[in-house]
Amino acid sequence: MSPLDPNQRGEMPFLDHLEELRWRIFKAVGALIVGAVVGFLLIERFDILELLIAPVVPYLPDGKLNVFNPVTPFFFILKTSVMIGIVLALPIIVFQIWAFLSPALEKREKQLIIPALYGGFLLFASGVWLAYEFALPVSLRFLFSIQSDLLVATLGADEYLSFVVRLLAAFGIIFELPVVILILSVLGLVTPAFLRSKRRHAIVIITVLASLLSPGDVLAVTVIMMGPLILLYEVSIWISVFVYRWKGREESPSIRAPEPPKASVSLEDDDSEDGGGR
Repeated sequence: MSPLDPNQRGEMPFLDHLEELRWRIFKAVGALIVGAVVGFLLIERFDILELLIAPVVPYLPDGKLNVFNPVTPFFFILKTSVMIGIVLALPIIVFQIWAFLSPALEKREKQLIIPALYGGFLLFASGVWLAYEFALPVSLRFLFSIQSDLLVATLGADEYLSFVVRLLAAFGIIFELPVVILILSVLGLVTPAFLRSKRRHAIVIITVLASLLSPGDVLAVTVIMMGPLILLYEVSIWISVFVYRWKGREESPSIRAPEPPKASVSLEDDDSEDGGGR
């Protein structure tokens, strides 16, 4: 195969792209299944379920979640295993996505996107930690304080797990904003000027998003979510500025091939004209 073969440059026929996509999806799903199995083993060996249930125990009469269906305990463990499997398989899933898309990117674009993917894991973990340590306790305190003198809390295991997963996932996903902005800036889809001009619109969207994702009417959770989001948006603007300055250095005229002087060009043109005249 020659060095200039199109397949070595990442150019493949459409059917080959489909075949590669099929195998990437197959590997990602396989990683998810293996992660779910490992998650099940971790649940059996460690107290992961107790860690998820711990925030709500003080609000339960007997300190235990209720079960309204004989299969609920099984599906409770199964859903938790899948949730842990997604977290464990996330690096492999991201790698498969990256391996499929990277041939279409230039080398200088990869130099920024690869570190951003690693930073995305740290940001996701930070969002989950913030939700578990602050947003979840505040939400439970508010929700169980409503009509507490008339109502007795009877919380199902399945309902509680769905509530916790949605809250933790929401915080983890929204903390990926800087990574998304960095990738869009590298691809040239957004600019610092555009982000600055849309700051007011972004604050409105962040407020609406935080209100929808926060459980019930928990103002404290909305504020807990809005604060980091607005800060991350401002950080994203500076990230975009850095990307465009970096791209400007990469594409600056000083590193391009020098152009011939105009005098030499005109001289060559004159010689060619004289030669043509002869």
